[in-house]
Amino acid sequence: MNKSLFLVFISLVTNTLFSQSSFNNGGNGRGFNNIKNDTLNNSGEIKVTLSGKTKYTDYKVFSHERDTTYIDTTLTIEKEYKFNYLRTDNFELLAFHNQGQTFNNLGYSFSNLSLFPDIGFTAKQFSYLDIDEIKYFEVPTTTTEITYRTGLQQGQVVDAIFTLNFSRRLNVSLSYKGLRSLGAYRRSLASHGNFRGTFQYRTKGNQYEIRGHLTSQDFFNEESGGLPQIEIDKFQSEDENFSTRGRLDVNLTTAENTFEGKRTYLEHSYKLLASKDTINKRDFSNLKVGHVFTNETKYYYFAQTSSTPDFFGIENATGAIENQAKSTITNNELNLEFNSKYVLGQFKAKINSSNYSYGYNAVLNSASNLPEIKFEGSAISIGADWNAKVKNFQLNATGTLTPGGSKLSGSFLKGQALYKKDSLFEVRGSLLISSKSPNFNTLLHQSKYDDYNWNNDFRDVNTRDLGFYFSSKWINASLNYTNIDNYTYFDENNLPQQFANQISYLKVKVKRAFTFWKLVLDNTIMYQNVSSGSSVFRVPEIVTRNTLYYKDYWFKGKPMLVNIGATFNYFTKYKLNAYNPLLAEFTLQNTQEIGFPSVDVFFNAQVRRTRLYFKIDNVTSSFSKKNYFSAPNYPYRDFTIRFGLVWNWFI
Repeated sequence: MNKSLFLVFISLVTNTLFSQSSFNNGGNGRGFNNIKNDTLNNSGEIKVTLSGKTKYTDYKVFSHERDTTYIDTTLTIEKEYKFNYLRTDNFELLAFHNQGQTFNNLGYSFSNLSLFPDIGFTAKQFSYLDIDEIKYFEVPTTTTEITYRTGLQQGQVVDAIFTLNFSRRLNVSLSYKGLRSLGAYRRSLASHGNFRGTFQYRTKGNQYEIRGHLTSQDFFNEESGGLPQIEIDKFQSEDENFSTRGRLDVNLTTAENTFEGKRTYLEHSYKLLASKDTINKRDFSNLKVGHVFTNETKYYYFAQTSSTPDFFGIENATGAIENQAKSTITNNELNLEFNSKYVLGQFKAKINSSNYSYGYNAVLNSASNLPEIKFEGSAISIGADWNAKVKNFQLNATGTLTPGGSKLSGSFLKGQALYKKDSLFEVRGSLLISSKSPNFNTLLHQSKYDDYNWNNDFRDVNTRDLGFYFSSKWINASLNYTNIDNYTYFDENNLPQQFANQISYLKVKVKRAFTFWKLVLDNTIMYQNVSSGSSVFRVPEIVTRNTLYYKDYWFKGKPMLVNIGATFNYFTKYKLNAYNPLLAEFTLQNTQEIGFPSVDVFFNAQVRRTRLYFKIDNVTSSFSKKNYFSAPNYPYRDFTIRFGLVWNWFI
C-alpha cells in the first residue's frame, strides 16, 4: 500500500510542477481545467465545453486492438457497476466477502481464449491484467486519475494513473493499483499490487511506430479454508455474540498463498512502401514489416507453517526451500502487413517462435515419485490476420497454427462480422475454434501433501464458440453457444480430470432500461443451460440484476449530478464450486446448493470531474436468513458500508 500512496504523491507533485505540450500548435495547455460551462445533451449526460483549443476528444485511450475511446468523466449506472476492485462489471462473478479475495463464476465466456496454455491457479488471476487489458494513452496535457475505495475493517484500494506527452508523437503512462484489506473474518487479509508502465511513439508521417508496456503484479492472501461446520451454525444463528465475525474460528490458521507475474511487451513496425491518396492526403495503401516481443513469467506458491492433515491429508515434505511453481513463455513474432483501403483491407502474415518453461526446481514430496518436475520446449507458429471494412460492414479474422508435439502445439481461429447502422444499432456475429493444452498446473503439480502430486498426459482441450450480439439505445442482447471436448476440471477429490463427453453450454443475456420521469429501472438477466456435461460444468440457470435509481441535477446551475438507488441481485440455486486454497482453484462439490438474493443501496454524485460513491452492500443481511455463501464454508459479506471516489486532473 505504501507504493500506491507514494505514486499518488508523485502524481500530485508532478501535475503541480509540470505541464506538457499541447496537440494544438501554440496551444495554451490548459486542458479540461478551463471548462466554461457544463450543459446537457439529448441523452441527459454532461457535454463539456472548453474555453481553450483542447477538446475532450483529444484525450484518447487505446486498447490493445487499437480501438479508440476517450477519458470519460461522466457519471452513469455503468460506472456504478464498475466501481469495484476489478474496475469491470462483475455481473457474472460472485465475490468473496473481502475485496482482493477470489471470485466464483456465475457464468463463463470463451470468446477471448488465449493462444497458449496458462500456468493455471486461476482463482488467483481474476485481478491479473493480461496483454489485451493494458491501455495506452495519447493526451495533449498531463493527465491523472485517482480511484480510491475503502477496504473492509482496515485498509483501502488506490488506483493511480498518470500519463503525459513528451511531444505530439511520444506518450507515456505510469499506473499502480494497490490494495490492502483486512477482512471481517480471521485469516482474510488481502495485499495486492498492479504496476503498469506504457509508452507509444511514432515518427513524422507514421513511417515507424512502436509501443510497449511493462507490468509487475503481485497478489498475497491469507487463507482461512472457510468456516468449520460448528462455526457455520454460529454464523447462521441470531446470537449477537457472533455478529463480530472475527470471533468465529476458521479451518486454517497459518496458510497463505502468493501469485506474481512480470511481463515485457514490445510491438513495432516500419513502413516499407506507401502510395498516397492525393485528394485526401492519406495513404492509399502501404506495406509494413513488424516485430512483436513478449516475455512473461508467473509464479505461484502456497505456504503453511503448521500441517493440517485433517484438511489436506498426509504430508511427506522434503524441506525444499524453493517450493514455487514457475512458468515462463517468451514469444517473438515477425509479420508482414499489407494495408489497402479499397482492395483487401488489412492483411497480415505472421510467424512466431516461442519458448516455454514450467515446473519446480526441487522435489517437494519424498513419496511423490514423479517422472519429471519441469516442462521445457519450443514451438513455431504460423498465422494470419485480416481486417476489412465495406461501408457499414466490418470483417475481422485471425488464425494461428502451432504444429508439433510440444505443450504449446494447437490451433486458433477467430472470425467476426459486424454491421453498424450509425448510432442506432449494431449487430455482430463471431466464431471461435480453439485447440490447445490444458493449463500447466493440471498437467504437473507438486506439494508436500501426498494427494496433491501428479503428472498427467492430458489431451488438448477443443473449444468452439458461436456468438451473436445486438446493441442499440433500446436493448442489448447476446447469445453464445459453446461446445468443449476434453474439458479439464478439478473433481470432488481436488484432482484434475478430463471429461470424456462433450460440454454443450448456452448463455443468453439481455439488458434493458426503462425511464419514467427522473427514475430509471435498469435490468440485466442471464439465462444459462448445460444440455450435456452438467455433472462437471455447473452454472445457475438464472442470474439477474435489477437497479432502480433516481437521477437528477441538484442545486442552482446544475453543478451536481446524483444517482440514488438500490440494486437487487439474485441467482438460482445450484451446486456452486468449492474453493481450494492450496491449489488456488475451484473444485466440484456435491453436498450443498447455493443461490440467494442480495440488495445493495448506493448514493453516487458527480461534481465536475469528480465522481463520489457511497454504497451499502447486502442491506437485508441484518434481518434476512443467513444463507448467503460465496462458496461452501465461505460466507458472503454482511451489511457493509463503502465509500470511494474517482478524481481526474487535466493540467
